[in-house]
Amino acid sequence: MTKPPRSKPLLRDTEAPIRSRPRKKRNPAQPQLLFDPMPDRVEPALAQLKSHAPKGDKWSWEVKWDGYRLAVHIEPQDIRILTRGGHDWTRRFPAILEAARALGPATMIIDGEAVVLDAEGRPDFGLLQQSLGASGKQAGNRASGAIFYAFDLIYFDGHDLRGVEYRSRRHLLDDLLTGKDGGIRLSETLDVEPAVLLEHVCRLGLEGIVGKHLDRPYRSGRTGDWVKIKCVQSEAFLIIGYEKSSASPAGFGSLVLAAYRGADLVHVGSVGTGFKETETVRLRKMLDKLRWKRKQPPLPYSGSADIVWVEPTLIAEIEFRAWTTDRKLRHPSYKGLRDRQDNADVFRLD
Repeated sequence: MTKPPRSKPLLRDTEAPIRSRPRKKRNPAQPQLLFDPMPDRVEPALAQLKSHAPKGDKWSWEVKWDGYRLAVHIEPQDIRILTRGGHDWTRRFPAILEAARALGPATMIIDGEAVVLDAEGRPDFGLLQQSLGASGKQAGNRASGAIFYAFDLIYFDGHDLRGVEYRSRRHLLDDLLTGKDGGIRLSETLDVEPAVLLEHVCRLGLEGIVGKHLDRPYRSGRTGDWVKIKCVQSEAFLIIGYEKSSASPAGFGSLVLAAYRGADLVHVGSVGTGFKETETVRLRKMLDKLRWKRKQPPLPYSGSADIVWVEPTLIAEIEFRAWTTDRKLRHPSYKGLRDRQDNADVFRLD
């Protein structure tokens, strides 16, 4: 009986060590990426304000949603809903949280905007602010009726997509959310000339449109990869004081507003319209608790109005038509308070 041949050892000291195959360059159109750790937080990409849409066919257009910018982080054991400033607001959006659970078990980070729709299906920032109880005694309320409109996919199934161009990220997002109509919905891209789209959007009373360059990766900050064109401008400003009113002793005549220039506060004018009487009384009580206790105002001021200065704590969403030549708001109107944690949205003049 012949003996079976002696088996060779699996590894020999004299043989070359076992190595993996060299990594191939990623094909963005077919993102079979190696595993990437999921980032704790991604600084959001922001849209630059433009008066006209850029020319060319390299742009994708959608509605600009009037709400709170959020990132939904989904993992098998944990779901987090983060604001633009990085605050964890998971428990404040129960419907979005429930919809996020249904999208698992894949890991992902979805970029989008939380809104509350009015009776006609339009986003209403005032309704969202009321549901959250922003900055008042009811701060921490749950916006149970809020819907998350998703417009980008930053991370998916172990792959960091920030280096992938927008058209591929959008293709993955469409596959993930098309047909979903619950707490998380797809922000539809609209295949129409931006000028025509803007006209229709403005007629419907919406805020404006957003364009995204199809060939660009996801880059944080205002890089020009995303642009926004607004029907009426709307930004967040700090309230730094108020002018008293003889007609409404319990309220005020106008709120004094400020923006940032670098680390400094700069006066950008006052707003005296857009308030209901109950809102002026409520705001006056809040402002009187924040009275400025120092001799000098919280910023350089050269006006002649008799102003009661306050700590720059409350953040107001203000709608306005344009800027004057001396950098003041033209025809401003009050829309509502933002949450104090949402200070990342305060307008910066630089």
